[in-house]
Amino acid sequence: MSLARNMPVVLAVFLAACATTSDPVPLETVGFLERSVTQQDRGVTVSAAVPNSEETRDLFGIALYKKDVQPVWLSIRNETDRRLIYMPAGTDVDYHSPFEVAANSRNANTRARLEQHFFRSGVALLIEPGETRSGFIFTGLDEGTKSFNVDIVADQNSWKFTFFIQVPGLAIDHHDVDFRSLYAEDEVTHFTDADAFIEALENLPCCTVDKDGENQGDPLNLVLIGKPRDIYYAILRAAWDETEVVTAESGWKTAMSFLTGGEYRYSPVSSLYLFGRKQDIALQKIRDNIHERNHFRVWLAPMTFDGEPVWIGQISRDIGVRFTRKTITTHKIDPDVDETREYLVENLAYNQSIAGIAYVGGVGPASMDEPRSNLTGDPYYTDGLRVVLWFAREPVDLDNSEFIRWRVPPRK
Repeated sequence: MSLARNMPVVLAVFLAACATTSDPVPLETVGFLERSVTQQDRGVTVSAAVPNSEETRDLFGIALYKKDVQPVWLSIRNETDRRLIYMPAGTDVDYHSPFEVAANSRNANTRARLEQHFFRSGVALLIEPGETRSGFIFTGLDEGTKSFNVDIVADQNSWKFTFFIQVPGLAIDHHDVDFRSLYAEDEVTHFTDADAFIEALENLPCCTVDKDGENQGDPLNLVLIGKPRDIYYAILRAAWDETEVVTAESGWKTAMSFLTGGEYRYSPVSSLYLFGRKQDIALQKIRDNIHERNHFRVWLAPMTFDGEPVWIGQISRDIGVRFTRKTITTHKIDPDVDETREYLVENLAYNQSIAGIAYVGGVGPASMDEPRSNLTGDPYYTDGLRVVLWFAREPVDLDNSEFIRWRVPPRK
């Protein structure tokens, strides 16, 4: 059949694809405000909520998530005697203006109406004493857990509120893990003596294993000490992304990203095993495409040190993709796994999250001339050490992070 004969069908499909706008619905009918989180400090009260993809479409009439735009609703109550100024760049240095977002509408007939709607929906920057002002700031898209700051200033005063808000939509791998039921109380060893703790860490397995526990995988080169909230939020602040569970949809997105070299920030990672189970949490930081990323896995260990939970982890850097008979495609890791380990240390330290750093043995050295291999056959070499990181509850400057001389990494 000719193109001319099918032109009405082609045109109808094209117009349907371009019809990306609809009438916005009232704020109070959407329901996302039920998930709002509120914080208070010195006479300033801030509430924040983040609508998911469908709620955003209802609120603004445009599929903003497909444009990598995510609205964040803020309410700021000023009970001080000073005019407050909200600093939107503290929430997202690359935030979008209301008119910029409205320009995403392809329909010229509705653009003017949407411009007015977005402008009226924007958050106010000035809040007078006794006022409550609310509205949206339009940020870059972060699915899963949205982390952001709300910075407010006044004459010789400032306030910083940090929010971590779960946005419905992604099926994140660790959301179904009940950490409180992983171990019975009598299965957990509580260490206070450093020498005994070092010995326990160095007696842990060197590496992850497969599901059957028969073959060794990547080296276990991380020890994290701290409460789950402190560690998790520190990692999110350092711009690591969460990981989706394996589903048909996430598998399809992963496959398409492999084929096109596209970006998929939340791509599932393969399961590695320790303590008889797959990783409790997996996080990743990709470059411009799915072929290159840093990712690490952590497991809650059956031990504490000085009353703080201990987590054992593995980190590696993907530097490409290769084909295999078993899995069709798999990532190829950077063989210098110590470099990736040190990258995490620097990344978290520069984000003022690390109170202390030490090293212990336990992995066992492997040289460039005689490397070991992971489960997919990629070679790696290492000095054989695990880095131990104490996480801070409050920001710590680099010069205040303590280096504890348990073991000293060899010079390279």
